[in-house]
Amino acid sequence: PLLLPPVLSPCWYRAFTFGLTFLLYTSFHLSRKPISIVKSELHKNCSALHELSTAGSRQLPNLHTETDCSWKPFDKSNYKQLLGAMDYSFLCAYAVGMYLSGIIGERLPIRLYLTFGMLMSGLFTCLFGLGRIYNIHNLSFYIFVQVANGLVQTTGWPSVVTCIGNWFGKGRRGLIMGIWNSHTSVGNILGSLIAGYWVSSNWGLSFIVPGLVIAAMGVVCFLFLIEREYCSVTGCVIENKNLFLTDLPTFILIEFSLCLLFAKLVSYTFLFWLPLYITKAAHLDAKKAGELSTLFDVGGIVGGILAGVISDKLGKRATTCAVMLLLAAPTLYGFSMISEFGLGPTIGMLLVCGGLVNGPYALITTAVSADLGTHKSLKGNSRALSTVTAIIDGTGSVGAAIGPLLAGVLSSRGWNQVFYMLMAADFLALMLLLRLVTKELTSANVVKPRSGSTTVE
Repeated sequence: PLLLPPVLSPCWYRAFTFGLTFLLYTSFHLSRKPISIVKSELHKNCSALHELSTAGSRQLPNLHTETDCSWKPFDKSNYKQLLGAMDYSFLCAYAVGMYLSGIIGERLPIRLYLTFGMLMSGLFTCLFGLGRIYNIHNLSFYIFVQVANGLVQTTGWPSVVTCIGNWFGKGRRGLIMGIWNSHTSVGNILGSLIAGYWVSSNWGLSFIVPGLVIAAMGVVCFLFLIEREYCSVTGCVIENKNLFLTDLPTFILIEFSLCLLFAKLVSYTFLFWLPLYITKAAHLDAKKAGELSTLFDVGGIVGGILAGVISDKLGKRATTCAVMLLLAAPTLYGFSMISEFGLGPTIGMLLVCGGLVNGPYALITTAVSADLGTHKSLKGNSRALSTVTAIIDGTGSVGAAIGPLLAGVLSSRGWNQVFYMLMAADFLALMLLLRLVTKELTSANVVKPRSGSTTVE
């Protein structure tokens, strides 16, 4: 870091790193949100204009409803597939790139790697908005921008988790990371507000402004981010770089990664489809449904913090996740039924579902990743934290890409089919943790007497 004095206490640096990495990843989510806000502007409901042109053809002789009120190439009847391709191109690129990002990231200084990713993310986010400014109507251009943006955004998560994991010990890691992980919801909310401000007047600015924000935060990252394991406030730390992931308990890494795949499938299905479901089930307009859907994020913040506190208290990450997953399945079914009965029950179920769905997701992507990346078997190879985080989150991102796709297919057969799919995914996530839960509960009954042998109570 270029602008931080080396004389401050480690506690100050911990607080500063907590706040800085929070803001850095908030800007990542802030830059991802505009596409969901702008979709309604890329393809508008032309029925009103069609009626107007029919009734007053003399006044509007050149109005063509298929082309004049929407943005090419999203002005045709297959616009849903085209808009869906935008989402899937980003998510698939993100899932594939995440595996490579961790491997690359552990070989480079995190500050420089993260700065590069944020500057490139800003560039590609702005490029999407420039398509509006320069009147670009080529679908390939927008797909390319989404794929490129998905790839460069993979630099963010492994880097910030590595930083926060290295600065904070395991004692209160669940609580700290539960609070810290709320940056996803904060970024989503800010991104919605910024993009929504310009979406009707000039949707290009809905991308350009968030792009400039994340690029500016990239400069802040370059100037201020400090990595404890490379250059701590007390001097450089020597670490063992000869060990790698083969030293980790492989089954634990696989089980948590696959569990996150199904947990993230559920979470991202809600992210992409919840506003539409609320519109249909609660009979609300799109604006009100969008505002109401933010309660799911609010519940997710509470759930993430609660999961962290409980897992810290009990010392059982897998058991905490399993209990929340077990409660989430019937809650999802209840939400599919109760949301038809009024606004009050819908609000309550949104908060509960958000907490139970996002709680395990937040715990695995933060505290569990940090625990595995700083596992004692790695013997000081703290750089492996970047790769561990990338493997876990990359596997989860596969579920993030699959979930919305399946929801789009199943929703045509009825929303109940979507919720059955979500409950099945939740059940599979739970099953993948059973071995770890059994191990945690069994180890709770084992005590070590002074002689060093073990006995079972």
